[in-house]
Amino acid sequence: YEEERGKIIFVDTPGIVGKAKDYLSKRINEKTLQILNEQVDLVIYMVDQTRKRDFEESKVLGLVRKINKPKILVINKVDDPGKSFLPQYKFLEDEFKDVFQISAINKTHVKPLLDKIFEYLPEKNINSEELPPDLVYPILNIDSKIFISELIREKIFLMMGEEIPYTTTVIVDQILERKNGTTYIKARILTTNDRYKRMLIGTEGRKIKEIGSYARKEIALAINKKVFLDLNIEIDSHWQEMYY
Repeated sequence: YEEERGKIIFVDTPGIVGKAKDYLSKRINEKTLQILNEQVDLVIYMVDQTRKRDFEESKVLGLVRKINKPKILVINKVDDPGKSFLPQYKFLEDEFKDVFQISAINKTHVKPLLDKIFEYLPEKNINSEELPPDLVYPILNIDSKIFISELIREKIFLMMGEEIPYTTTVIVDQILERKNGTTYIKARILTTNDRYKRMLIGTEGRKIKEIGSYARKEIALAINKKVFLDLNIEIDSHWQEMYY
């Protein structure tokens, strides 16, 4: 975001896995906490008041509490006419100095939020080349494969519900920069049995196409390049043994 007052670089953290049962889930949570503590100036904790507060939200809140940075609580979708769980988040107002209730889609109260963000941010004269690589191009560093695998797993969580993600992992085999400027990524979703594989593929392959499409678009946005994501599903009933 850029205007006459300056530029704000928003960093959307990779998915926080509430029940971190495997190595990749634990590693991405650790990496997120490290980035937030070392490389950002301000933390914006955004909650969705149309969603019931659950274990995963509590896990994210626990992580936010460990960060020694200024923090703003943002409660989103306040103009949604559907069911509201706002009372479940009201107690958080005692933990944050600044609280904003907004509608991101309708831009309600977004300007006061931006004003407050500019108040907190220090003045810096930097360009993108001077920024830490995790903030500029998250996948183009030593943890690139972990970043991509967790991003794909996040899409599986969002599209498949609670049961399947804990029986799957994602292995990124290749990341190649092609001469035409496209980033080629070859990845495999590993799951434990044929029933889960069929569910992940979906009718006429629609589900795996949707997962791949959403993941590809987010990766492309993160690295500001065109991305070709070659995503396949394999059965490996012993994949979890790799991480224990």
